[in-house]
Amino acid sequence: MSLRPVAFYLPQYHPTPENDAFWGKGFTEWRNVTRARPRFRGHEQPHLPADLGFYDLRLPEIRAAQADLARAHGIHGFCYYHYWFNGRRLLDLPLREILRTGEPDFPFMLCWANENWTRAWDGGPREVLLSQTYSDADAEAHIDHLLPILADPRYIRVGTRPVFAIYNADELPDPRRLTDIFRERAQRAGIDLYLARVERYLDRDTRPPRELGFDAAIEFQPFSRSFLRFLKSRPDLKSSLPRRFSNRLRREFRTRPALRSVAEPFASLDIHHDYAAFAAFDAAEPPPPYTMFPGVCPGWDNSARRPPGQAIIFRNSGPQAFGQWLAAKAHGFSPPSPDENLLFVNAWNEWAEGNHLEPCLRHGHAYLEEVRDVFAAGLVPAINMDNTPAGGPIAVKGPAKAPPTPMPQDRRPLSPARSAAARCP
Repeated sequence: MSLRPVAFYLPQYHPTPENDAFWGKGFTEWRNVTRARPRFRGHEQPHLPADLGFYDLRLPEIRAAQADLARAHGIHGFCYYHYWFNGRRLLDLPLREILRTGEPDFPFMLCWANENWTRAWDGGPREVLLSQTYSDADAEAHIDHLLPILADPRYIRVGTRPVFAIYNADELPDPRRLTDIFRERAQRAGIDLYLARVERYLDRDTRPPRELGFDAAIEFQPFSRSFLRFLKSRPDLKSSLPRRFSNRLRREFRTRPALRSVAEPFASLDIHHDYAAFAAFDAAEPPPPYTMFPGVCPGWDNSARRPPGQAIIFRNSGPQAFGQWLAAKAHGFSPPSPDENLLFVNAWNEWAEGNHLEPCLRHGHAYLEEVRDVFAAGLVPAINMDNTPAGGPIAVKGPAKAPPTPMPQDRRPLSPARSAAARCP
């Protein structure tokens, strides 16, 4: 059965009045990206764009070039982050232009990044700039706004049902109530919604998606629920005594107030994880007993956004390791129906998170080529994470968090767990 890889897409790279007011005139994510510097030997920073340069999403040529690149390498479509604050919409210019012009002719869907917009960029309540509040009236207005978008012929569907994702279901006071309102009003317009919950390791409510009113879950990498299980085992730490020691020191300094004054010499110790070790661990995890679309990511390194000591960095990432993980996840996924065949890549263009398929100066098109090789027409051999052949071929025929913020100026401690998975600052 063929799979449809979809890449999460940050629609941020253009100036907005909100970013001008909060972070300075002309602010975009590129400001964070360009000031990143290596923090240790072999640290791959900064991440600098290649083919598309430091682009501006107001330009239709850029949006067309992104779609052409994605299509040529087997990406089925983009999942745009969608920002709705009680009727106020942010970072929606690219989507508005795509809807207005009909270009590019490339599949897309939306994921509502339903978190507060804060200066901390960790999804928490501190220094709230724009807050999320929920009500029946707002849910009705929200879905009414979405209906014309969901009806677009390019919109990604399961069968005839447009797929709409919600990033943080934990923030919904009553998920079932909101999903019922969405479905009922959509059905009045002749639209049968397919609702998906993004699953993260920070989720407090871990019930199956259908109990919350969703049809399926989306695995969000690298901070999926398997990451939580990985943290409890940490096979990469077991093989490295120095790393175990430094991580223990970091944990003690962050959790025990009496030690905080002693922690200053260790402030540059960012949180490190081993990408290859996590990918191998995750690929071996059994699927849950409900529909969950699998996910992978090219890497993670948010040191472009974080001061020393506050970043989360996945070391030992690279195109080959990504390709092996992608092949293993594709091979291990059995879609419950022909159209429930989505696989999510986080992300297309999260440059300040070191997490992008778009070409960069260091790796060129290598990450995209890995996607192309896995999802090219024909059969691709399955790959175990230990590089040994496994099972049969992967029959995967395919086609040929939030407005980012500058690094905190006051450098107050942030929660690495919250900062890792948030879509809104």
